[in-house]
Amino acid sequence: MTWLITGGAGYIGSHVVRAMTEAGEQAVVYDDLSTGIADRIPDGVPLVVGSTLDGDRVARTLAEHGITGVVHLAAKKQVGESVDRPLHYYQENVEGLRVLLEAVTAAGVGSFVFSSSAAVYGMPDVDLVTEETPCVPMSPYGETKLAGEWLVRATGRATGLSTASLRYFNVAGAATPELADVGVFNLVPMVFERLTENTAPRIFGDDYPTPDGTCIRDYIHVVDLAEAHVATARALQATPGLDLTLNIGRGEGVSVREMIDRINAVTGHDHPATVTPRRPGDPARVVASADRIATELGWTAKHDVQDMISSAWEGWVRRHPEAARS
Repeated sequence: MTWLITGGAGYIGSHVVRAMTEAGEQAVVYDDLSTGIADRIPDGVPLVVGSTLDGDRVARTLAEHGITGVVHLAAKKQVGESVDRPLHYYQENVEGLRVLLEAVTAAGVGSFVFSSSAAVYGMPDVDLVTEETPCVPMSPYGETKLAGEWLVRATGRATGLSTASLRYFNVAGAATPELADVGVFNLVPMVFERLTENTAPRIFGDDYPTPDGTCIRDYIHVVDLAEAHVATARALQATPGLDLTLNIGRGEGVSVREMIDRINAVTGHDHPATVTPRRPGDPARVVASADRIATELGWTAKHDVQDMISSAWEGWVRRHPEAARS
């Protein structure tokens, strides 16, 4: 199998490329490099620079490299930005997917893995979120991911394409320091940034109906996430016409306050958090049920929160050496 990995120069994408190649699969990266970093791509893996909106370029890439499966990670993914620029998000995330699927089906590609998100669930009022939990996204970003799932599933049913939509929960950690997340949009790097500045990490609201009053989330190591893609890709390859929707999480919740305490302990800092008002749209608890992927694919997460924090910190210090001296 030769897999086209869109967004393969990004944080998650580069880990998927690494996992796929280490598993013996052939990979080709397709990335516009708007946020991706070419140096993340392993030697010997071809890089095609382009947008998924460029149907001709996508079609040429599929043909020239003999692509037999696609892992589609390329997307815009910032919730706040999606609220300000909904048309841009629908253009990039939904229209880009439509153009890609059109090229994929015309080329006779057999398997398609779609990068979705727990954002499709919105604010679920359940202890564990299953794949049957109603999807009520709270942002244009979440809407585009849900619309993407619909489009992928409908295409599979119409054409026989094997498909999977993987709903990621909160991704953290790194396989190696050079592959660490360079963005500061999620809790772990946001806390790292505050510690580096020698300022207190922020908690957005401590009056939620949770044991310590702060939001609870399910964190998944990016290496485990990448391994889930390998397992999914092989399942699609083995079963033509397969249609999967799977949560990718650990099934364990960690509160924001607990996460900050753990980050302080791992990094050697001691900055108690300061509490600020809630952010609109933050649900109190979002924790995955990971039962279906265990049953369907035999996959379970191997890394814990300690692994996520320590590996992410190594990557952060590599780019911000002053952090270790703060």
